[in-house]
Amino acid sequence: MWDHTSYDWNGLSALPGGVKCPDSAGGFYYEESGKLLSVTSNRFIHWSTSGDTVQLVEQSLDTNLLNNAVRLKELVTELQMQSIFTDVGKLSLQDRLAMYCPCTVTTVELKQSSVMQRLAGWMPTAIRGDQSPSDLALSLAVRQLEDDTFVFALCQDHKLRMWSFKEQVCLMVADMLEYLPVGRGEVKSLPGQGHRLRLSFSSTTGLCLAVYLGLPGRGQFCVLQLVADNNRYTLDHLSTLFSTQETLVDFALTSTDIWGLWLDDDNQTVVKYINFEHNSAGLWNQVFMHPSPDEEVHIGIDQDPREAYLEILFSPLQFTAMAIVKGLQIYKRGTERFLDLPWESLKREVTLAVETELQNSVTEYEFSQEEYRQLQVEFWSKFYACCLQYQEALSTPLALLINQATSMACVLKKGYVSYLLPCFAVDHLYLSADEYLFSEEETPMAEDPEVGRDVLQLVHCLRLVSESVQGDMAYDMEKALDHLQSPEKAAEQVLESMLANDSENIIEEIQNKLQDIRNPMVAMSVLLREMDLETDTETGAEGAALLAGRSLGVRISLSQLYGSSVAVRVVCQAVCHLALTRAMLCRDLLILQQFYLRLGDNVFLGGGAQLLQLQQDLIPRCSHLLCSYYLLKKISQSVSSAVPLDILDANLQHLSVLELSDSPALAPNRSVLNPQTVVELFYQNVSRKIIMSQIYSQQEAQAGQVPLLWPQMASSVVTSLSQLLWPSNPGFLFPECLMGNCQYTQLQEYVRLIGPWCQVNVGSCRFILGQCYLATGEGQKALQCFQEAATEVEKEDFLMRLCGTEDEETAASAPRLQYYNKVLRLLEDVGLPELVIQLATLAISEAVNDTRSQAALWTRIFKHHLDLGHNSQAYEALVQNPDQSRQLDCLRQLVVVLCERSQLKDLVQFSYVNLHDEVVSIIESRARAVDLMTHNYYELLYAFHINRHNYRKAGTVMFEYGMRLGREVRTLGGLQKQVNCYLAALNCLRLIRPDYAWIVQPSSGSTYERPGASPKRNYDGEFAPGPVNSQIDILELTDLQKEYILARSRLTLAQQHPPSAAIAGSATAVDMVALLVQTGLFDTALSLCQTFKLPLTQVFEGLTFKCIRLQYGGEQSQNEAWTWLAANQLSSVVTTKESSATDEAWRLLASYLEAHPSQNAQHHRCVINKLLSHGVPLPDWLVNAYKAVDTAALLRLYLKFDQLEPATELVLEYVDALLGKGHQYFGIEKPLSATAPVVWLPYTSIDQLLVSLGDTQNMKLFEKLRAKLDEYHEVVENATRHRVLTH
Repeated sequence: MWDHTSYDWNGLSALPGGVKCPDSAGGFYYEESGKLLSVTSNRFIHWSTSGDTVQLVEQSLDTNLLNNAVRLKELVTELQMQSIFTDVGKLSLQDRLAMYCPCTVTTVELKQSSVMQRLAGWMPTAIRGDQSPSDLALSLAVRQLEDDTFVFALCQDHKLRMWSFKEQVCLMVADMLEYLPVGRGEVKSLPGQGHRLRLSFSSTTGLCLAVYLGLPGRGQFCVLQLVADNNRYTLDHLSTLFSTQETLVDFALTSTDIWGLWLDDDNQTVVKYINFEHNSAGLWNQVFMHPSPDEEVHIGIDQDPREAYLEILFSPLQFTAMAIVKGLQIYKRGTERFLDLPWESLKREVTLAVETELQNSVTEYEFSQEEYRQLQVEFWSKFYACCLQYQEALSTPLALLINQATSMACVLKKGYVSYLLPCFAVDHLYLSADEYLFSEEETPMAEDPEVGRDVLQLVHCLRLVSESVQGDMAYDMEKALDHLQSPEKAAEQVLESMLANDSENIIEEIQNKLQDIRNPMVAMSVLLREMDLETDTETGAEGAALLAGRSLGVRISLSQLYGSSVAVRVVCQAVCHLALTRAMLCRDLLILQQFYLRLGDNVFLGGGAQLLQLQQDLIPRCSHLLCSYYLLKKISQSVSSAVPLDILDANLQHLSVLELSDSPALAPNRSVLNPQTVVELFYQNVSRKIIMSQIYSQQEAQAGQVPLLWPQMASSVVTSLSQLLWPSNPGFLFPECLMGNCQYTQLQEYVRLIGPWCQVNVGSCRFILGQCYLATGEGQKALQCFQEAATEVEKEDFLMRLCGTEDEETAASAPRLQYYNKVLRLLEDVGLPELVIQLATLAISEAVNDTRSQAALWTRIFKHHLDLGHNSQAYEALVQNPDQSRQLDCLRQLVVVLCERSQLKDLVQFSYVNLHDEVVSIIESRARAVDLMTHNYYELLYAFHINRHNYRKAGTVMFEYGMRLGREVRTLGGLQKQVNCYLAALNCLRLIRPDYAWIVQPSSGSTYERPGASPKRNYDGEFAPGPVNSQIDILELTDLQKEYILARSRLTLAQQHPPSAAIAGSATAVDMVALLVQTGLFDTALSLCQTFKLPLTQVFEGLTFKCIRLQYGGEQSQNEAWTWLAANQLSSVVTTKESSATDEAWRLLASYLEAHPSQNAQHHRCVINKLLSHGVPLPDWLVNAYKAVDTAALLRLYLKFDQLEPATELVLEYVDALLGKGHQYFGIEKPLSATAPVVWLPYTSIDQLLVSLGDTQNMKLFEKLRAKLDEYHEVVENATRHRVLTH
């Protein structure tokens, strides 16, 4: 599968221990490397030797190959040559790299034989072992034809010999001196030294040989064709070509051309080629090699030396990374390795090394700025010289590699590979030497011969201008372009400098040549037209659609075509070379045009019309092209920046908001050997597939059958990429790619450079510049850019694509409103609410007739004002919203947010014009739906109504709040709030006229029983039945007072006994009396009973029971009693030490009985009943108090509980009182007498007492009582008789 190769043994010498070869190189290519669908498309192998090491590298222009290099040591040893593939596993492989060999290799050991004796001349003397210089082989080539292999050797005796390996015989000997035109005798006596031999085979010409005869003072190439006739072989002479005096390094033969590689007297690489069949003049074609870096760096007076040197050193086209690394190692005089550093890190290392060296050399602490500048130049030039030395060493050419399958030519150099690309016509004219511009045939740009001659003369003048532009003039011109100054004025200033410094009369020569140009305007137009890359071609969409119908194999191959890192670098450097060359051409042409203006009618036969055309058309066009190519040069030399993952993630989020593109390809951190420019980034990620689609969509044949010819493909790819980068074309892919890959610094520079002169995609550039400002935190600048871009929304494809949306609501809006919507979303995503407000305010003016868009914009403004705490502005935005549903949503959000922030003052004081009922409804619904202890919507609503003097509504709100607190928040805090709520409700009603001091009782029940419960659904999530019409309860001021007192009693209970708070919240008045009595809060219980008109019996019974417990309790009971005693206010305070808790309790009971009299002393009765039921003796004060009111009732109580003795004593005392003894103690005004009112005795109870005494056989008391009754009866009889007698 590999084509033939050749190896030169010139200079090979034997050294002790083996053979040491000079540095050399070569290569192989695959026969199917020119086929798109082949697995070996665009693949080849190149090798190089250095000392006793050979390195083989396989390259692909389509994909990046893994394990594609192998390094082998000691290739030739022990007087015999082995295949480099023999037992590869035993060889030393550096860096664990392996090589893939796609073919079968056979190793043959050659021994001394007749064949080898004939071939001995090509073997080194150290291997062959004898000395025979006459037939020593200088160059050897091998070719397989049919079933035999032929070995060709060009020997030192100037003869070409051919052997058959199969027959092992010499088949032909030809003397090459026969093809010398002159001097054969002189040359024949001299042994050949520099002869070379190359082979080429094609199906049309067969096997051809090219012999280079290196003769003293001259050299010539002879192209011969091998002819076979009945196993007899002869050579037919095809062509003899003479070469120049440079030192030949290598040459290659193809089916039509000879390619030569030379070194000139200045050690510069020279490559030329010639068609050996059709070249009667024998003139070689030039190959324009990229010049070596200048030995001296021109530093402008306003330039920092460090920046100037760094710009040259780290320009992708000037120095290789290896040269910089080697220079740094020598400069630092150390063994530190820098190969693994990223590009920017290497730049920092270089800066640090030079600055450190400078600082170490300074002995004085003070010196002028100019002296420091000179020191900088000195040390930087020293480092530059180190890098330049290594760059020249790495640039040493070793061989040519011509891939005949793809027509690709490469120069294999010591440190890298140079790929040769076809030169465009205008660049060819500008770069060609004068001797090559000999006829109009060299100007394919013009069909008219007259125009062709004018173009040639114009190019001659341009070359003279280029020679006159010195370093400082070129720098001034470039500085003017970089500073966005007028190119015309800069060219005029350069022309003035040229005229002032014209010591060699070049200006006069230019003027004379201008006289020979018949129509300079047409010639200039031809050049400008050829250089203008402006096109209206679509950016690959059509090509992609056509390719969609091709086979999967074709689509896969095209997706990889020219996609390897090598191809990316080659194509993008070709664009950079193109930009460099044409920028200089445009510069020289602009200077020449200024010279035309100066000369005026002296060179224009047509007079003012041509001058006007020059001034108004050609000069502006040339200036525009100069700026465009300068831009291409800058971006093709601009290195991309490494981007952290967090920034990539943020940028991806922004792009998703804009709906622009997918995520960028995350390329690995490139090593120092592969700095990536932004153009390479663009070509690799975006433009390559578009370009391939364009190229292959134009092919009529099947894509899989189109040969991959490098000259045509490279020209098409470079042209298409340049057009995609061309700023005046409508496509906007390059800036979009930079934006997508976070190359913000490079993008800002790009927009800065095209700003003054490019009128295409102006709005798009402003937009992406705004993106850059957002990324760097300059929000106001970004907003300004976004506003400026809005005017171009309907004119530019990028902005129209940006405005595209799948949202039907947004799609119905005007394009500019869609644009504003996208930008607003972007600003929101970045987190810049102030800018969102500004832009949304501006956008409202664009939506005069679009109510829906206005509502969305006002909603945005409201939201961000609210988030920023601008409450008044948020309210104003809410009021302005024309959509009622959005308005209500905003109003609801305003209420909720201000409540959460506790900014209730603002919320209450807003006027709410035409929104009052909605505000109340929102707050009420929120109040009834959220946890009462978390949010205070009821208090907000209360304040809202108070602020508007709606006291009845305020009272209603607070009363409902209190009701819910009692049911849902059964804690001490909840009870405290409930008391405050009822008190506030009371105050509200007291502020109203009595006729209107009422409220409607809020509904109660399941709707508001659960905190946070939805008023629409039940526990199961089902819709609850609607409310049933029921009777409306009206609450007046007295009703609220009752509720307030009840709530206050609950709070008092909870304060005294916290566990009771859980049950007190919903307790009724009756229940509360029991709870209060149980806790010992008798004052509160009495107050509650009086309020709700409840009997006080429960209170007195409870207090009596506590007195009983104290009476018979221990010390602990006494101590605990002081707590509830202290909660009740006694009528008088006793502070004596003898006073106990029991005494105080009895005093409290006595005070209550005194303070709360009742009919027939019912309170006394219940107390006595309680005491007697527990068998407690009645206190004297209680007996005295009750017998003065109802003695009979007291007697009955005694009898009820079998208290016979106290009952007897009571009857005896009562009878005595009736008889006049102590009657005042029983409430008797006058004792028994004939004139006093009628008195009576409870005979039934007394009879019952007598019976009980009789039953108990307590005769003493019985007799005593009977005697007292007899005495009473006697007095009664006498009184009765006296009254009867009296009446």
